[in-house]
Amino acid sequence: MTETVWDYWKETPSQADNLRLFMPKSGWRRFSDRLKEDDGAVEEQGSKTHIESAFINALNATNLLILTGAGTSFCVKNKNGEAQAPSMSDLWAAVKTKVTESVFDQVCTQFPNAPINNNIEKLLSLCKIYLELNENADTKSDETAKRIKNFVNDAEQAILEKVDFVSGETNVGSHADFIRKIGRRGVRKQRVKLFTTNYDLCFEEAARRQRFTIIDGFSHSLDQVYDRSHFDFDLVRREIGKDAPDYISNVFHLYKLHGSRDWRKIDNEIVRSRDKTLGSPVLIFPRSSKYQEAFEPPYLDMLGAFQAALREPDTALIISGFGFNDDHISRPIMAAMESNMSLRLIICDPIFILSTDSIKGVGTEPAAHDIQAIPDAKNSFLLRLYNLADSGDPRIHLVNGRFDDMALAMPDLVGETDRERHIERVKVLREEGKRA
Repeated sequence: MTETVWDYWKETPSQADNLRLFMPKSGWRRFSDRLKEDDGAVEEQGSKTHIESAFINALNATNLLILTGAGTSFCVKNKNGEAQAPSMSDLWAAVKTKVTESVFDQVCTQFPNAPINNNIEKLLSLCKIYLELNENADTKSDETAKRIKNFVNDAEQAILEKVDFVSGETNVGSHADFIRKIGRRGVRKQRVKLFTTNYDLCFEEAARRQRFTIIDGFSHSLDQVYDRSHFDFDLVRREIGKDAPDYISNVFHLYKLHGSRDWRKIDNEIVRSRDKTLGSPVLIFPRSSKYQEAFEPPYLDMLGAFQAALREPDTALIISGFGFNDDHISRPIMAAMESNMSLRLIICDPIFILSTDSIKGVGTEPAAHDIQAIPDAKNSFLLRLYNLADSGDPRIHLVNGRFDDMALAMPDLVGETDRERHIERVKVLREEGKRA
């Protein structure tokens, strides 16, 4: 999303009424009803019923897929102004601080004709291309090659530090609400598959606090080691006298398409650790080569699972915070929309309405109930999906709003489970023990 739109959204409290649903041939309709000023009667119905119906249908699908991007982490808060989810401009500033402004400027001036536009992904892409073209350069005598190589290493370290913002004190309430709602699907259905391009640990921390179980390809041994075969495992409760397996609730699959902050490569194995001194990080850093890197293990395992899941019958895909800027992820979605007639798609993102004036008008001016706006025409994927929805394709629902607004608006399929109530009782008991 644009920085101006993000500036507005980050100042607005989370509420379902921030959402708008695109109505074909009509425009964007506010979540709540529009009422007459004189008697309070409903003048125009909102989109609440339509949005809830779309989510209920998705939650009841045989196969439920979730795709999230950087936008889902912007709602996360830390105490005392500590580090939070970085935007692209934050990463640009962090790298400049890490390498010093003089070194940063020297690297930028190495590409005088390139439109970098304060985009760290473009700058790192140019640096990687330069190093590939000059791979035989002697960095001891070639000062430019040495400078750029050191810059790339320092930049990646700065990015790694910025995405490490989740701790036991971090407020991940929206993530907790979201996974709790998707986790209440019937256990006889396929486990929810959550795919994310984020490196951070927001979903893992939210799952830990609620005692959810994540199947993410890592073993449950003392040293958690990655093996793609672990995605084929499941958790069941075995009781005496019962022959059939009893699948436990609150389990979901997590696929981190671009790697994770707590993945480290040691020798030929990928282990889970936040120790920065161990091995090397397993991440696809922001640069144009991430399309090629995505076809290497372990990313290939994740991307392959995503592509296969999109082809399954009776599948629903909920997307939030993903801007369709990664071709290796966007293209399989578009291909699935063409080939899988039973695929249903819900996209929730503030990018659809680019005018902050229109956003601020919602709830204060009747004209803002119906807003004529289209996504950024420069993103061909979003524009094609918009045109499909506008043509009346019932499989596509476009929702303007943030992840935290969507998490509030999603309905609960069932009420609080016995296990969830027990977890809350145990938390209270332990808090009382601390105070005693």
